[in-house]
Amino acid sequence: MIAFSNVSKQYGRQVIFVDASFQLNPGEKVGLVGPNGAGKTTLFRMITGEEQPDDGDVSVPKRTTVGYFRQDVGEMSGRSVLDEAIAGSGRLGDLHHELEELQQAMSDPDRADDMDRILERFGEVQEEYDHLGGYALESKTREILHGLGFDDERIDGDVGALSGGWKMRVAMAKVLLGEPDVLLMDEPTNHLDIESIIWLEAFLRQRQGALFMTSHDRDFMNRIVSKITEIDGGEITTYSGNYDFYERERGIREANREAAYARQQAMLAKEQRFIERFAAHAAKAAQVQSRVKALEKIEKIELPKKRKVVKFDFRPPPRSGDLVATLEGVSKSYGSRVIHDGVNMTIRRGERWCVMGKNGAGKSTLLKMIAGAVAPDDGQVKLGASLQMGYFAQQALDLLDPSLTIEEQLQRDFPHESIGVLRNLAGAFQFSGDDTDKKIRALSGGEKTRLVIARMLLNPPNFLILD
Repeated sequence: MIAFSNVSKQYGRQVIFVDASFQLNPGEKVGLVGPNGAGKTTLFRMITGEEQPDDGDVSVPKRTTVGYFRQDVGEMSGRSVLDEAIAGSGRLGDLHHELEELQQAMSDPDRADDMDRILERFGEVQEEYDHLGGYALESKTREILHGLGFDDERIDGDVGALSGGWKMRVAMAKVLLGEPDVLLMDEPTNHLDIESIIWLEAFLRQRQGALFMTSHDRDFMNRIVSKITEIDGGEITTYSGNYDFYERERGIREANREAAYARQQAMLAKEQRFIERFAAHAAKAAQVQSRVKALEKIEKIELPKKRKVVKFDFRPPPRSGDLVATLEGVSKSYGSRVIHDGVNMTIRRGERWCVMGKNGAGKSTLLKMIAGAVAPDDGQVKLGASLQMGYFAQQALDLLDPSLTIEEQLQRDFPHESIGVLRNLAGAFQFSGDDTDKKIRALSGGEKTRLVIARMLLNPPNFLILD
């Protein structure tokens, strides 16, 4: 169905793929794995045609439809959640909205002179809409939105009023509703609660089309995929099995390769000693030349790549007071919807808190009020003495300048630190060597997150708020 043949791709000095090849067949469910920045998003973009390889060929059959759920959600406003989801369902969605426009036109007295053409077009659109199963579209859309955690009030409400997490669900519903031949999913569980993850897993397992997805949830991936495609060091390797099988098989392959490398090195050393010992012996000249030529033809085995762990001594944060944050009778509403009502809580030095709840329950709102980004309607949020706060918000990635490299961003943020300190910091967050010369606009979502946290921790806060 979809084939990569000897594909090469690089951004500046950063090499993504080198003569990489793989194939995605009809109906396969494949997990895509690899370090952040290895090229997973680039691979998806090449399948959709948003990016082109520098060399090689990406083959996607003309009639193959591709749906792509990605982490960056576009602007959503001016429609109900239901209409926004339907709008993304391909041809059916287009026909649905054209029918609505034609119905409005038919009731517009100012367009009476054009009524014959409007009625003719309405008949054509209605016939195609019915033929494609359009009259079941609304009920199907509601079924998917219910599965993703929406109630009827939200489904009929304004999509523009939703939080970022709920908009991600609308974007997912759009893609699922389109029933593409190939479904690309980039971290589909990131913004879902347990109930929605269970529903999505069942949906994807029974789905007939091909699935190609990334996920940090290994259990979710294990239960869905039957193949793993790994990107690492410019190469694409496929394993027939789920994620657990991939980990075991990769370990076996690495061990075998290390053993083969050791055997070859021992053989090469033995041959080299023979050549050096008898290089000056005329009687052995023919044997020496024969062995030299044989060594030149041998394909050298390379050790498997090992990811380096860079040690970095984080500076100790200053000591805060015993009381870090106190909430007294805190309430917050958005319109008629009450998010928090009379919340009381006390956070003390050294404690580690986890905020849990369904999307829209008010997790981010609570953190924003503690961080001072949002004011409560009633009550007080009191912060303790000697507090140095680090706040990672869902919009924290917007603080990065996409035109700068990683090194330039760190230098701008910390002008008084030495290059050595900044490079060690970057290395501790897996940006080593030429990685620091990468433009921020070329970073994956995971890489941007690591960079933001690295900036936050150079001069470590004594109160971290992580959303």
